[in-house]
Amino acid sequence: MKNKNLLFSIGLMSLFLMCSVQSSAQNYAIGHKQITFTDPARSNRSIQTEIYYPATSAGDNTPFVAGQFPLIVFGHGFVMAWSSYQWMWDSIVPHGFIMAFPRTEGSMIPTPDHAAFGLDLAFLNDFIKSENSNSSSFFYQHLSNKSAIMGHSMGGGSSFLAAENNTNLTALVNFAAANTTPSSITASSNVTIPTLIFMGENDGVAAPATNQIPMYDSCASSCKTLVTILGGGHCYFADYNFNCSFGEGTSSPQPTITMDEQHVRTAYLLIPYIDNILKNNSASGTLFMNRLNENINTSYLRSCNTTNINDVFENESFSFYPNPANDIINITINNNKKPKFVTIKDMTGREILMQKFESNEYLLNLKSLEPGSYFISINYKYSTETRILIKK
Repeated sequence: MKNKNLLFSIGLMSLFLMCSVQSSAQNYAIGHKQITFTDPARSNRSIQTEIYYPATSAGDNTPFVAGQFPLIVFGHGFVMAWSSYQWMWDSIVPHGFIMAFPRTEGSMIPTPDHAAFGLDLAFLNDFIKSENSNSSSFFYQHLSNKSAIMGHSMGGGSSFLAAENNTNLTALVNFAAANTTPSSITASSNVTIPTLIFMGENDGVAAPATNQIPMYDSCASSCKTLVTILGGGHCYFADYNFNCSFGEGTSSPQPTITMDEQHVRTAYLLIPYIDNILKNNSASGTLFMNRLNENINTSYLRSCNTTNINDVFENESFSFYPNPANDIINITINNNKKPKFVTIKDMTGREILMQKFESNEYLLNLKSLEPGSYFISINYKYSTETRILIKK
């Protein structure tokens, strides 16, 4: 019965996602063009790049459709080609976005230069946007002033390097980001733009406890969100790739959902997020928050527009204080859901405390907790919401 319920949930989510796409997007055809850019500031470094864009018809080198669109620059994973992310451009570009995939730093020998890859991502963002005013450019008058850098695994870590102290970006989004050299965890402390981090609960390649969670904690953004795909893995943020799949097959834990399920769960939140942040679509922002709060297939942490990560945010449904805490915290439920229990887990996911309660106000005793950082979750009948708790 549990498997049947999961399949029904996935099927229903897929239908909802498709209906949302049909009602809110233009469903543009996808054009493709390969361009090699040159960065004069780095000895004319060549950056071969695959471009996917809203076109008058699908295919290579077809004309842009009329309009101006946000730019997304995407960094691939370790020894993974840009072609491993077709599901990503197939999901995003029809909504009216341009995606650029640099092909640099794709080899195993010599080992990839993460700093150079981060500079490639930043350069493409700056240069392609500047082409909007170049009358001889393929991009002439087709770019809005909004842009994001995305990346997966190595490219996710490098996206922090690209976004560090970068004022020419609107947002940062990444998937199973792996810590890089130089450290993307350190770089995240200088990232101030809106940031959305996806991670797989069962990622045995770039473990969340030593990669995405420290990146989220360190990130200086005034609006940051960390989404966990429950049962998700590392490589399933991409299409099938032998190198990644081989590495993940030797790691632990293993994903417990399929690749298609992980794609659906990711797009379910990703599409309204970028539609809101890169197109100023407030309805999509509301949809993102509703899906974030009601989704039974993900959990999340969020800190937005406040210096206290657990202040009451718009559309979020529980808060607690004080944080950092001593021995007692006061939990407030800000909706009409009936919570079943509160759980506290350490940063490795090990459950430390669980208590049942039914009221919208609850005092929780923390005397048994050692000082440190924890996940605190409110578990409803069909969903779970998570924040970070700091115990003094």
